[in-house]
Amino acid sequence: MYDIYADLHVHIGRSESNKPIKITAAKSLNFANIAKECVERKGINLVGIIDCASPYVIEDIENFLKTGEAYEIEDGGIIYKDKVCIILGSEIETSEINDEGKTGSAHNLCYFPKLSDIKAFSNEMSTHIKNITLSSQRANISAYELIDIVQKYNGILVPAHCFTPHKSFYGNCTDSLRKIFKEKYDMIYAIELGLSSDTYLADQISELETKTFLTNSDAHSLPKIAREYNKMSLEGISFKEFVMALKNENGRKIVANYGLDPKLGKYHRTYCEVCDKRIEGPAPVTKCDTCDSRNITMGVFDRIEIIKDKEKTKSPKFRPEYIYQIPLTFIPGLGGKTIDKLLDYFGTEMTILHKLSKDDIEAVVGEKIAENIISARDGKMHIVEGGGGVYGKVE
Repeated sequence: MYDIYADLHVHIGRSESNKPIKITAAKSLNFANIAKECVERKGINLVGIIDCASPYVIEDIENFLKTGEAYEIEDGGIIYKDKVCIILGSEIETSEINDEGKTGSAHNLCYFPKLSDIKAFSNEMSTHIKNITLSSQRANISAYELIDIVQKYNGILVPAHCFTPHKSFYGNCTDSLRKIFKEKYDMIYAIELGLSSDTYLADQISELETKTFLTNSDAHSLPKIAREYNKMSLEGISFKEFVMALKNENGRKIVANYGLDPKLGKYHRTYCEVCDKRIEGPAPVTKCDTCDSRNITMGVFDRIEIIKDKEKTKSPKFRPEYIYQIPLTFIPGLGGKTIDKLLDYFGTEMTILHKLSKDDIEAVVGEKIAENIISARDGKMHIVEGGGGVYGKVE
């Protein structure tokens, strides 16, 4: 067994032929560039690209394999330069009936072992989605129905950013995943926490005690890859090993979750849309403390306070440590040129964030920036909370 770093939620902005995939993502985010970024700058060994059901992306993958730089393996996944395994995924928005009987929607991460599997999945989902070429499109089926289609093509389903106020199960649809998946609940091995929550918040919900937690970036640009990531103990990098880690089988497991302090997440606290401000005060906030309006965007912290069924956080024994991680792009004083200088000198972001001493960093970028990086690593920086779609800030 050895430890690897994994980020399993990365979008594609445009195809190689400049066709739009994820409208809100950077044009530079294409299949080949993501693979190279993970190897050359990030130090990520397992990456989930979750727009691979788009026919345009499938064409890019086929062309990428023809170059000889990457190859498929029997245990699932595409290996690039023998350093990173690409897991082929698709983010699907399902139509749910929420607890009030109204229509809600939630995002699901669907992962597949082989290119042939996701091609077949794409073909079937094109009958449920109006435009299969675009990312995260809404399907005319529920997650309860979707999981059967995913498994039909050898895949697994992971509920995405589970608590965010838009497009998530707990945030938009229900107070219980069991209500959604019913007798299929045990087929869900993991959930994705999202940027505005962490292990300690999620483990206040008892039905999640059996689920593995994933911390992923949901990257919409190359620099955002690995702003959240997982350390896994595996025997190799493949789809098969990844699934075993989610199931905690045969020694494979998540060793640590590295994530933003939830306060940095853009939906951590409730936001008043009338006053255009984050609402302070003890959770749960259900109306504005200034104008009494209920025209609010419910924060993750406040939503969990409403739906939790445990007074104190008590995590199961298998739950790994959650380590608050402030990415280089969030640290004051680190612009693009400074980050490039650090990466040119030390290799990857994982090396800078985990292995270097203050003296090592100071020798390259000076004392002040070195102090900021070490302070961020040690959790000593003040954070202004995010909310309403605005990220928190490190000061």
